[in-house]
This record gives sequence, C-alpha cells and structure tokens, in this order.
Amino acid sequence: MHDQACSTIPISDTLLSHLLHRFKDDWKSALGVFKWAESIKGHTPLPKSYEILLDILGKTKQIEKMMSLVNQIHHHHHHVTLGSITKVMRRLCGVGKWQEAVKIFDDLHTFGLEKNSESMNLLLDTLCKENKVEQARKIFLMLKSCIPPTPHTFNIFIHGWCKVKRVDEAHWTIQEMKGYGFSPSVITYSTIIKSYCQDSEFGKVYELLNEMKVQNCPPNVVTFTIIMCYLTKFGEFEEALGIPEKMKSFGCEPDTLFYNSLIHTLAKSGKIQEAIYVFEVEMVRFKVSRTTSTFNTMIAMFCHHGKDEEAMNVLKNMENLGNCKPDIQSFNPLLKMWLRTRKVDLWLSDLLDEMVNKYNLSLDLCTYSLLIHGLCRVNECEWAYGLFKEMIGKDITPRYYTCALLLEEIKEMKNYDAAGFIEGYMKRMKSS
Repeated sequence: MHDQACSTIPISDTLLSHLLHRFKDDWKSALGVFKWAESIKGHTPLPKSYEILLDILGKTKQIEKMMSLVNQIHHHHHHVTLGSITKVMRRLCGVGKWQEAVKIFDDLHTFGLEKNSESMNLLLDTLCKENKVEQARKIFLMLKSCIPPTPHTFNIFIHGWCKVKRVDEAHWTIQEMKGYGFSPSVITYSTIIKSYCQDSEFGKVYELLNEMKVQNCPPNVVTFTIIMCYLTKFGEFEEALGIPEKMKSFGCEPDTLFYNSLIHTLAKSGKIQEAIYVFEVEMVRFKVSRTTSTFNTMIAMFCHHGKDEEAMNVLKNMENLGNCKPDIQSFNPLLKMWLRTRKVDLWLSDLLDEMVNKYNLSLDLCTYSLLIHGLCRVNECEWAYGLFKEMIGKDITPRYYTCALLLEEIKEMKNYDAAGFIEGYMKRMKSS
C-alpha cells in the first residue's frame, strides 16, 4: 500500500467502504487498505469506516489491534460513534473479556458519549448474549436508580434468561416489567416461545399462543416462523407444514423469512416441486422479495438431491431475478456436491475463480475446511495443501482436525517437506 502508484489512486468514502467489505474476512488486507486511505492527504475516513474496520478486527480475533485502533481514534479526537463502541464491547465479550467491556461503558464520557438508557441496554444486551446474565443483572441493579429502564431492557433480560435455560426467571421478568408499567409485547412472548421450541416443548408453545390471544397480544409472522423452523428441526414435518394455515387464522401475512423457512421445510420433507412452486410462483404472485437466503435455500435443496444443473441455474439467475448477489453460503453446497460427486476437474477451479474474482468473496474458515477435507477425499492433496498455506497466510486458523487429516494424506504421498511444515504448525497451535 506504500507503492507510489497507490498514492495516485483517487480515494473516496464509497471506494473505501467497498474495499473494506471486500476484505471483511481478511483483516490484514482490510487494515492495509485503511492505513492507505488514512495516508492520503486531505482524506479522513468516515466514522462508519472505523466501525467496519473495528468489527473486522474483532471478528477475526485481532483484539489487540482492535483496541489499538480504538485508542488511535480517541487520541486523534476522531468522532467515535456508539455503534463503534458497541462493536468493541461485543467482540471483547465474545473472547471472554467482559470486564473490559464493562470498563469501556464506564469510560463512555471520555469518548464524548453519554450513559443513558440506550447505551445501558447495549451493554446489558452484549453481556446477556454471552451468557453473562447474572453479571448484567447486577449492573442493572446498580444503574437503575440513575438510568431508567425501557421495555427493551426487560426484553433483553428475558432473552438472556431463556438463553441460559432459566425460563422461570424470564416469566418473573415479565412480572417485573409490568411493575414498571410496561406491557409485554409480541417480542417478549416470542422469545419465550423460541426457548420452548428449542427444548421441543411444543405443548407449552401452543399454551403461550393462547395466552397471547387472551392478552390481546397476537403472535406475528416472526413467532410463526420460529415455530415452523423448530418443528422442522425436530422432524415434525406434517405439523410444520400446518403452520401457514394456523398463521392465517391469526390474520398474519407471510414475509420473506417465513417463505425461506417454508421452502426449507418443504425441501427437508422431500416436497421439491412444492418448494419450487413457492419460490417461482407464490412469492412472485404476492410480491414478497426473494433475498440471497431464499436463493441459497433453493441451491442447497437442489445440491442435496444431486440436481447440479438446477442448482447452477438458480445461482446464475440470482442477480437477474432477485436483484441480489451470491455470498459464501451460495457456493458452499455446490462445492460440497462437486467434491462428493468427484467433479473436481470439471467445475471446481472455475467456481472458485468466480467466487473470488466475479463476486469479490473471501473464503472463510468453513469454506477452507470444506475444500481441504473434500480435496483430501478425492486424492487432490497438493491442492488441499496449497489452500492450507493460503488460509494461514491470511491468519485464518485451521481446525486441528483439518491439520491432522491433511498431514496424514500428505505423509501417504511422501511429501516430507509439506508434512514437516504442517507438523510444525500443529506444534505451534498446541503451544499457543
């Protein structure tokens, strides 16, 4: 990025945003691009760009670099948004540094930000999402005398208690919520319904649906989407496919997420033609937008049933029919299918080239793992080894099992240099 030619490239906020998105899974390239943008005379990145980079560094576990960027922003008096601070708190909690996240909240005033209901809720939500509900509760009890709770505060706790399987506490929180003069909403009830669904307690789900009706708080499309998803997950396909009618009886209209789930349910139950009808006819008739996830669900269905031509047609039509672009999840089922059917020479190189160069996608841990495992199974170990070196060059840490599998295959090929490299990497993994 210090090349003379780089300094002649006109920088804009749009270009920087595009490049950061391009390198969202490659922190080294993202940081390099950002430093280059900072070095251009007269250009100061927008707060949103800082926020994106902070998230990239946090997501890729570069916590020290993330905190260094926070300090840099602070030192140079750049504007720090609450969104940026929230990303930092979430990433710190995600790696077990929840006390540091609390300290950042305590120091909000030094960033020119206010401790209020919004920022308190963001901290509580961050802690609850990492199962630190009791710690969040203690902080709330300390803050509630000076920062008033909102209905969202209690919904955060209800979600937190349900996440740690303490649904009784969630019900008690509803009573506390009412004590503050707030009425539970459809979000409140849907959170508890999701918890019951996760434990396959569908009897309690239907009881709560009736209670919602009595309380004049009818379920919405999100509620029914949750129920249908979990019925499908537990193999209750007939009951799941009855949910659209039940939803209509409550006057709910299906949305994109509901249709995505319905297509998935139909696919899992082997009703391929019905899924195609929903995708091609029903969603179009009712003018419900089809998203990347909708197309991905269709691709996954066709790949699961070995229909590679139909899957490729959905991929090709995605931009034309849906005004949306493929993501990594669009390609993974195709990669898996071609590795399974050993159509590696025929399709794989072209598909990978399309992912990177046409759609500007960066391979992630899941995709690298899928490729390395699959290539080992079809005796393409040299290719797998090349991808292994590529991923660690991007600071994407492979799973230990992936290393062990590749090492075994490489040893069988008597490639001792490559085997030595993998063994050395595995030793460093164990010692770190």
